[in-house]
Amino acid sequence: MQDQEIPFEPDLADLPKAEWLSRLMQAAEDQGFFKPLGRKHFAAHIRRGDTLVVTFESVQGMRALSERAEPLGWSMVRDNDWSHLCIASDGDTWFRDRHVIGLFDQLVDDGFFDDFETVLFYGAGPCGYAAAAYSVAAPGAQVLLIQPQATLDPRVTEWDDRFIEMRRTDFTSRYGYAPDMLDACTQAYVLYDPVERLDAMHAALFTRAGVTQYRLRNMGDTIQSDLMAMNVLPDLLEMAAEGTLDDLQFAKIYRARRTYPGYLRRVLAALDRNERTELTYMMARNVVSRMKRAPRFQRRLAEIDALRNVANARSAEPED
Repeated sequence: MQDQEIPFEPDLADLPKAEWLSRLMQAAEDQGFFKPLGRKHFAAHIRRGDTLVVTFESVQGMRALSERAEPLGWSMVRDNDWSHLCIASDGDTWFRDRHVIGLFDQLVDDGFFDDFETVLFYGAGPCGYAAAAYSVAAPGAQVLLIQPQATLDPRVTEWDDRFIEMRRTDFTSRYGYAPDMLDACTQAYVLYDPVERLDAMHAALFTRAGVTQYRLRNMGDTIQSDLMAMNVLPDLLEMAAEGTLDDLQFAKIYRARRTYPGYLRRVLAALDRNERTELTYMMARNVVSRMKRAPRFQRRLAEIDALRNVANARSAEPED
């Protein structure tokens, strides 16, 4: 293993796309390898410790979600001394590309994954599909998936009308049906919001031995971004890699939502949609009592109090 620190400075933020890619390429080549995979994909490897995290990410996601505009796994390299393999796509491709397939065939033939004591595959959405699908290349791996699709083969998921432009894409050949590819993993975790109907339907297809599903109700359709904003995704990755993520540990980590404005606003909106005024009032009062700044909840409390005062005034009026 190499002892020098990864040259992550200056970071990749606010760079034009071409320069961003050039600097990322240089950082990977200095510490591991960089491989273009056709026109829309590349692989970047940073070699460190004997835990390897394999992340599937989009170029757009890296440049938008990280303050440093870097691959998600680079923070795990810095903080945990993990090794990292980033498989990146330019746009949402679900990584259904012969060059990506060829890379994993080569990695298997070279015994790449055998060099690591622990391997964790991670991805969200289309990248979650890929993390599940390609995890079969590393038997015994741990897998963490957020809102993954199982397949976009219309014969299986014709009910998903979000990605109709992908229906001509082959999801039936090698590394095709993501849930089946999890049979070789040690443990997989699937996170999704059951209120998001199509995400929940895909998650149901992952129901099988060795897969634990966590339901993040009212977290919405951008769970990865929310977990990053709550600063709990690194903990989830660590526990998933170590195989220590269970119901109790997840509940402890997920308590962070109690002070996360995005989640609280979505719960408030759901209660209002369902006309659960008493629960809305109780929740708003609880949030205001715990948080220094909660103007939306303060306004909602005032609105409900005003409506109650009007109702009480009317009920107190004498009948003619």
